[in-house]
Amino acid sequence: AIMQFSKVGQDIAKQMQTYANQAKNDLAAQGKALQAEGRNLQQQVAILAPDVKQKRLDAFRAKEEALQGAAQRKDEQLKAAFGQARAAMEGTLGPILQQLVKEKGANLVLDKQAVVFANAGGFDITGDAINRLNQKLPSFKVNLNAPPPAAPKK
Repeated sequence: AIMQFSKVGQDIAKQMQTYANQAKNDLAAQGKALQAEGRNLQQQVAILAPDVKQKRLDAFRAKEEALQGAAQRKDEQLKAAFGQARAAMEGTLGPILQQLVKEKGANLVLDKQAVVFANAGGFDITGDAINRLNQKLPSFKVNLNAPPPAAPKK
């Protein structure tokens, strides 16, 4: 709920949607161009000499693989950027939650979805957490050049 309803969470989501749409459009355009090239190549294959035919087929396969690789790298780039943005938000949210827990005299914070039943609304600190997060971190610039998360140590 905090990610969904806070200003910074909405800001991050909006930026990520924009970046994802840009990536999708770029890759779709490249894919259409490659499909057209593939149709053209299919028409030429029957009249090409075997050695030229093989070279052109190999070059086309290399372009297909390059496009697949570009799509995978873009996906990884988007995931890394979102991870960094989420970590920044959580870094700001952590002290806010600690302060709210201290103020409420609680010793545990649960995700609202994990609670089966509660008969008192005073336990829900979501609204307070969102309000304080909105004050401390109203927006965040998503960095598409964020480094990928470090691999877990063994």
